[in-house]
Amino acid sequence: MDFRLTEDQRALRRGVRELLARLFDREALRAAVSEASLDRELWRELGDAGFFALRLPEEEGGVGLGLPEAVLVFEEAGRVLLPGPLVATHLAAGSVPGAAEGAVVVTDASEGLVPWLDEADVVLGDVDGAVPVRSVDPLTPLHRVPGPGGRARPSPSGGYPPRPAGRLPATGLTEALLTAAEQVGSARATTDMAVSHARRREQFGQVIGGFQAVKHLCAGMLVRAELARAAVWAASVTGDPVEIAGAKLLADEAAVGNARDCLQVHGGMGFTWEADVHLHLKRAWVRAELRMPAARAEETVAAGL
Repeated sequence: MDFRLTEDQRALRRGVRELLARLFDREALRAAVSEASLDRELWRELGDAGFFALRLPEEEGGVGLGLPEAVLVFEEAGRVLLPGPLVATHLAAGSVPGAAEGAVVVTDASEGLVPWLDEADVVLGDVDGAVPVRSVDPLTPLHRVPGPGGRARPSPSGGYPPRPAGRLPATGLTEALLTAAEQVGSARATTDMAVSHARRREQFGQVIGGFQAVKHLCAGMLVRAELARAAVWAASVTGDPVEIAGAKLLADEAAVGNARDCLQVHGGMGFTWEADVHLHLKRAWVRAELRMPAARAEETVAAGL
């Protein structure tokens, strides 16, 4: 089996990276942190670009691509810390009217923690008794619900939103894989941030990238990120549940571990609010708990073995 990207896949990745550089640069990231609200205009622009309709058939108005291509797109989203319930809205495209176009924001309550509940137009799952909890990530507001499954939450316009559960393509495995792809993007971003800083920052008359300890940190980050990326890409091709669980474990480890090592490379300035490193670490912590947490992934892998 050939896991190398095709020219079309490489072009897709380049196009998404250029799109996100235009729509969600560092200034927009900082504005999102300050405002703590979902940018509906950005959401609609993502919809216009086909972000949510990527896997819908062309005859249904979608792009007609597959899970491997979605993984590439979500990796780029994770790289820039794009906020919002991206996975849930993407998986609801074609089943929830307006989701594919970015006109409707969809979130999912299946895991007990619900991101962006107050901003969502449609919530899949039972949110009775949901209470807000303090999120370590300023870009991911959270609610906690007592248990999974059940009834959908009334929409702000009144009544209950459509929830054709039988047709909804949102599955736990796909959610976990796309979340893992976001984690890989974050792991790659913090690797690049650490290397860039190590090349510029000088101590004792030379750049810190010349010190062996810093070299080892950066090399370890690259290994983690590339191992996780290979696992996520492979799982997107095979669709094997055990491989998806393993990929999620590796991606969570890479995202959290790389953000921590990136902090080490940056030194004291990495712990300041002005640096972006802490945002990657906090998002990695939250993503690790939102979809297939480590304990469940480990049980899946153990059962497969």
